[in-house]
Amino acid sequence: MSAHTVTQPLTERPRVPVITVGLRPHPTSPDAEAPWQGLVGRLLATMFALPEGGAVFEFRLEESRPAQLAIPAPATPGPADELWKHTCFEVFLGAPGEAGYREYNFSPSGQWAVYGFRAWRERIEDYVPAATPEVLFSQTDDGLVLEARVPAELLPAVPAGSDLQVSLAAVVERKDGTLEYWALRHAAAQPDFHARDTFVLTLATATHKAD
Repeated sequence: MSAHTVTQPLTERPRVPVITVGLRPHPTSPDAEAPWQGLVGRLLATMFALPEGGAVFEFRLEESRPAQLAIPAPATPGPADELWKHTCFEVFLGAPGEAGYREYNFSPSGQWAVYGFRAWRERIEDYVPAATPEVLFSQTDDGLVLEARVPAELLPAVPAGSDLQVSLAAVVERKDGTLEYWALRHAAAQPDFHARDTFVLTLATATHKAD
């Protein structure tokens, strides 16, 4: 067992729709022609809304070789930039019909980032996250799991019960510095997690929000 261990149990699954999908490597990534046979065996992403508001996103590597991957060491939990330059798990959320969206980065180190965008890659420079997500991480000999708990205040502002469009993705760094880009859908010749036509999942927010 690695030194990377969670300090508390993962979130219990509520009786709400839970979506699990398998991510795919971008064609430019190593072993893209033979996925599930490289250093990353399977990369699964799960999401569900919490009844009290907010959402949970889980990323799980299975049948993999994490000892040959560059996994960020534990750090003081908190916001940090450029997490995507190393192994990092990402969520993109947007309201249907709106150009704006939010990007969430979650590192195995426990660090995180949340960014607001007006439109494709048009970042809102003065955006300040209204709350703090919680990141849990654990690693075994053949896999790892990262769970991010995102409070309702960090989700795009939509009426309770509204749907959000979602893209789930990951950057996986090998120990030689090579980066692999994984997502449910790749829509461009080069990796682009911001492409709105890759927001192909739907997250139904809670029908009411906690007081």
